[in-house]
Amino acid sequence: MPRFTLALGLLATLALPAHAQETVPGGRPKLLLYGNYCGPGSNAPAAPIDALDAACARHDACTPDEGLPTKACNMRLQVEAERVAADPSQPEDLRMMAGVVASGAAMMPSTSVAGGGFPPSQARVASRRPLPAAVVTDGY
Repeated sequence: MPRFTLALGLLATLALPAHAQETVPGGRPKLLLYGNYCGPGSNAPAAPIDALDAACARHDACTPDEGLPTKACNMRLQVEAERVAADPSQPEDLRMMAGVVASGAAMMPSTSVAGGGFPPSQARVASRRPLPAAVVTDGY
């Protein structure tokens, strides 16, 4: 009996976080890997926590709600994350995460069509998604 109770308790504990997972519009769960913007979903309108999170926020802003981002959008995230990874003034754990994000951005599926392959009216809406005030564009 104690084994069964232990197994049942473990199962309930493991299932609880999945059940409590927040979702993004469309019913998909938020699967943030880092900060408020790195990963599927976001904590908008929260401010990015650092340079890497700001790069992820800019990537979110150029990605349509439904569909794939453009190749240029993914490449921009890759370049920005690589800059953070190469910056010796950044903490080592942030530099390592930035390397992971840069590698992921290089492998992300994308479309080469401007606007993500959507009709022009939808592409304009997706590309004008507001960013949090704290996101600095760094000349982009």
